[in-house]
Amino acid sequence: MIHSHAVRDHVPVRVALTGAGGGYGRTLLAQLQHTPELIPAVLIDPDVDGVRRMLAELGHDAAGLAAPATGEEFRAAVAAGRTVLLADAAPLGWDGVDVLVEATGHVSSGTAYAEDALAHGVHVVMVSKEVDTVAGVALAARAAAAGVRYLPGDGDQPANLLRLVDWISATGLEIVAIGKSGEYDLVFDPGKGTVTQAGVTIDAPALAEVLDLGDDPLAALRRRADLVAGLKRRAAADLCEMTVVAMRTGAVPDEESLHYPVARIAELADIYATRQDGGLVGRDGVIDVFSALRLPGEASFAGGVFAVVRTGDPATWEMLRGKGHVVSRDGRYACLYWPYHAMGVETPLTIHAAVTGAGVAPRPRPTVLLAARTATALEAGTPFRVAGHHHEIDGVAPVMVAPDAGLAPYYLLGDARLRRRVEAGELVRLDDLENVAPVPLAAYLAAAPPAPQPKGTDQ
Repeated sequence: MIHSHAVRDHVPVRVALTGAGGGYGRTLLAQLQHTPELIPAVLIDPDVDGVRRMLAELGHDAAGLAAPATGEEFRAAVAAGRTVLLADAAPLGWDGVDVLVEATGHVSSGTAYAEDALAHGVHVVMVSKEVDTVAGVALAARAAAAGVRYLPGDGDQPANLLRLVDWISATGLEIVAIGKSGEYDLVFDPGKGTVTQAGVTIDAPALAEVLDLGDDPLAALRRRADLVAGLKRRAAADLCEMTVVAMRTGAVPDEESLHYPVARIAELADIYATRQDGGLVGRDGVIDVFSALRLPGEASFAGGVFAVVRTGDPATWEMLRGKGHVVSRDGRYACLYWPYHAMGVETPLTIHAAVTGAGVAPRPRPTVLLAARTATALEAGTPFRVAGHHHEIDGVAPVMVAPDAGLAPYYLLGDARLRRRVEAGELVRLDDLENVAPVPLAAYLAAAPPAPQPKGTDQ
């Protein structure tokens, strides 16, 4: 039997989980059954009964659960070692918690939960990437001032990509591009001439003609994109995740909506070469998302992460090509990747890191802003709502742009409405909005960079 990991001997860590009833919450709670040193002390979700049913499915003893209505009842339940179920944090006494895992995906409540935890000396593992893109800079500053940690959660692509970048940077390899694949592969069936993505199938028999990049990779990529244009490949969640990484690495988007090339895994080192070497990117340090193309039966990228590096010594990487590594055809670039993300199954890594201080992620900085660009002209009074699996907002597209305190972060639009007409193609500004959630707005403004000065203005 392989030996148990040393973290199993850690003193008990009491965990509060918000958004406990969601898919991420379930994967984490299922994994915590195998990490006895991590105790799910408090589970917060508006659907308390749904969380209770989920815990029963996972094999939790109903006698070990409590639903206190007052702070006194809460403290008694925690002291008795019971798992507390709450609809919100009103009765929550933070003295019974060591780490908050914030997974509501809701900017207003998620920011408030994180601020409250930090104010009480509780570490925060931020799974809600939407919160991070709006309030992450301010929350990290609060954590530093309080002497606790604010970390992106392992199991989602941002933290996984940060771990990969850290490992590659430590080796001394020169990074050209980093990123992830979209959530769902494009599966091409040559026999049927169809492409299937997340249960949606379209006819694209001509894709067989560009399964290889050929002599003109960029032309092949354009052709592939045209052939799968009937599928929705861009998602707000992708740009949100890449903003989280950009804020911690200094990486920049090549295009504000990202390239999204339709690419096979073995081609990534060629595709993410610089343009002078026939690739897609215009500079070093680019962050991007690609749509993974594969045949039936081939391994999935499964929402994994990648980094493309310069090889330096061609002989070394020719040898590594022979061992199965992805190396560009000219030998100048290589792609290193982790073809998975396992959601809450990996999050215990971050909980341990929060408590021990090991492997702390870089502190976020306001280097890139996830903003909202209107798809059509929008009239005064237009309401905005974050909806759907990918947490998108009708009427506006997410874009990664240079920071500007006057611009509205994409997820700050949730539940706000326009106070004036905004023309098609414009970036939504804070002054365009009313009914903005006050807690995340204050956090954003506390750490936002100043608005750019007009040319000729004294600095």
